Amino acid sequence: MKCTADKLLTLARAEIGVKESPAGSDNVKYNTAFYNRIVSDGKHPWCCSFQWDLFRRAGASDLFYGGGKTAYCPTLFAYHKKRGQAVSGDYRPGDVIFFNFSGKKSAAHVGLCESWDGKRITTIDGNTGTGNEANGGAVMRRVRDKKYIVGAYRPAYEKEDDEVTQDQFDKMMEDYLARRAKEQGSSWSRMEEAKALGISDGTRPRSFTTREEVATMILNAK
Repeated sequence: MKCTADKLLTLARAEIGVKESPAGSDNVKYNTAFYNRIVSDGKHPWCCSFQWDLFRRAGASDLFYGGGKTAYCPTLFAYHKKRGQAVSGDYRPGDVIFFNFSGKKSAAHVGLCESWDGKRITTIDGNTGTGNEANGGAVMRRVRDKKYIVGAYRPAYEKEDDEVTQDQFDKMMEDYLARRAKEQGSSWSRMEEAKALGISDGTRPRSFTTREEVATMILNAK
C-alpha cells in the first residue's frame, strides 16, 4: 500500500485529543493494538506504540521497524541509524523525531514532524502532555525548541502524486510558452497595424508580454 508523509500526518492529526483512561494507566487503544491485549498497569509508556500504530494503519509497518515491533525509542532510533536513515537539522514533515527533556543524549520520547522552522519543531506525539512532555497520557500537537531533539530518521515514503521538482516545472513552463508563441492571432487582432506603427514586431501574438516589452511598446507608440 502506498504511504506518503501526508497520509501518515493525516492519520496522526485525526488522533489528537485521544487520552489514556484512567490517567496514569497506559490503557489506550494503541497499546491494546501493540500488545494484543489491554494493559492498565502504568508500566507501558506508549509514545512509540502510537507511532507504530500509525504506520500499521497506513499499511507501512516496514517503514517503522522493518515490519516488526518495538515500543522502545532507543531501539527504534538505533535500527534506522544502522541503515543510514538518520537525519539532522533539515527536518521535514513525516520525519520521526526523538527527544530527551533531561539534557541527555538518549532517545526518551518520539513524535512525528509536522513542521520545522530551523529553531522550533512541531510534532504530533502520543503519551505527551503539558505537565509531562514524555509521559503525559495524551495525543497532542507539540511545539518544542530544537535543543530537545536528540535524533531523527526519515522513512522511505512514496512521493506525492502531484509532487513536481523545480526543474520539471521550468521545463513544463518553457514548453507551454513555446506552444503559445506558435499560435496564430485572433481574427479581431490588430497586430499588423501595431507592427506598421512600430509598436510591436508582430511576433508571438498569443504569447505573454514581459514588463520590458510593455514599456518598449508604450514608448514606441509615442
